[in-house]
Amino acid sequence: MKDQRKAMLFGLLAVLAWSTVATAFKLALQRMDHFQLLFLANVFSLLSLGIVLSAQGRLKKILQVTRRQLGMCAGLGILNPFLYYLILFKAYALLPAQVAQPLNYTWALTLSWLAVPILGHRLRWRDALAGAICYGGVLIITTGGDFRTWQMDSVLGVVLALASTLIWALYWLSNARLRFDPVGGLFLGFLFSLPPVVLVTWLFSDFSISASGVALGAYVGAVEMGFTFVLWLTAMRLTSSTARLANLIFLSPFLSLVFIHFVLGEHIRVATIPGLILIIVGLWWQSVGRAGESGLEI
Repeated sequence: MKDQRKAMLFGLLAVLAWSTVATAFKLALQRMDHFQLLFLANVFSLLSLGIVLSAQGRLKKILQVTRRQLGMCAGLGILNPFLYYLILFKAYALLPAQVAQPLNYTWALTLSWLAVPILGHRLRWRDALAGAICYGGVLIITTGGDFRTWQMDSVLGVVLALASTLIWALYWLSNARLRFDPVGGLFLGFLFSLPPVVLVTWLFSDFSISASGVALGAYVGAVEMGFTFVLWLTAMRLTSSTARLANLIFLSPFLSLVFIHFVLGEHIRVATIPGLILIIVGLWWQSVGRAGESGLEI
């Protein structure tokens, strides 16, 4: 099998796996609170990443980390998984999966906007238009298309879901400056995040979790944060067309709705589909114009 075909296969497997996590989040949160889920996910993601590094003979690279890199990994670990998933899981606890998942998907837009003050990028007209389109979709999803009452499932849940995109974008902008093995860096970040995760779980919850809860926590940790990340990195390394591979990501939210409906049992609202389409169109419109822009910034 040629590298490009392998890349697309690995990419599709990663997208399929990521499409199940919204459903897995909600199923897990029916059996535990968001502190307990964060603890389990952190532990099992750490184990899965350790298995990958060990199988590839790359654990020894962890010992080659510099003090500066170690400090950066510690800081990144506070952003992700500690703060990011603590906020995201709480948002999922408050919102239907079909609302929380599309809102979290707008992180790519947040990333491009944060790059303006942090990296010195200029805000283009495409970014502004993409933002209007995406957040138009957000309004449709969060209000159910009813603009007369503006009633939402949970205002706090919506705020938390959007706040998670800010933290995720900050994490990736900061992570871009870490010159270290990506899987190794992620492993160290999760290792540093474990003590504060254990602390908040002990302070605000407990470690009494059912066997089914542990199984779901293991799935969330391994799929959302562990093995699937490695699958995607492998696909990125093999591909001869990053754009073609990146376009696979747009399948994820629609596949996710299939699992949300048939596995989780949520009735998909009429407003969810057009709202999600607007978000995807906005993100696509923004991405296709990144190359070759000239003089169109604002």
